[in-house]
Amino acid sequence: MLRLLCQAFGLESDGNDHRCEERLINEARTLNGKHIIPIIDDAHLIPIAALRKLRLLLEDFPKNHNLILLGQPAFNTTLQLRVNDDIRTRVTYSATVERLGPDTLTDFILSQLDQVGLPHHTDTEATLNLIIRSSEGILRAVKNLCIGSMIEAVRDQTKTIDTKQVNAVLLQPLWHHSQENEPAEPIIPTTKRD
Repeated sequence: MLRLLCQAFGLESDGNDHRCEERLINEARTLNGKHIIPIIDDAHLIPIAALRKLRLLLEDFPKNHNLILLGQPAFNTTLQLRVNDDIRTRVTYSATVERLGPDTLTDFILSQLDQVGLPHHTDTEATLNLIIRSSEGILRAVKNLCIGSMIEAVRDQTKTIDTKQVNAVLLQPLWHHSQENEPAEPIIPTTKRD
């Protein structure tokens, strides 16, 4: 994580952990006056010991920073444990992202088609309905289904994505398995230095 932070700050990431920490702290001090907001996605996958080390590193940062952690509901449950009070007490805001509705998901898919220069009729109406129903309101699932369906359309050498391509993706064991075990609503705690 230290090396990733160094890379995000555009710093050299070679050397031991202490050198990386020193570079990060010095860089944060040179940015005094500018607000620093590192964002860590999938924070629920970070071991709690690593979060503690990160908290200690941020103690030496100037007061011009926030840390945003994005994670699944299990992350919030972990933070609620008394043993994690040192981290939980620094959370200044948390939110649950609700599942998205069909109209919002349809608008998202169509906007993505616009961005890549494809016509809206690339996906049939039945395709859109199947993707939206299968994604259960989870934006990441929509994205994965759309990309997988496009790959299937290329394999089928067709310019129109139909339910055949979506179903081919839905039958893939890895995609199906990940959807069964993925919690529905991510939690977004935000920590701020005291």
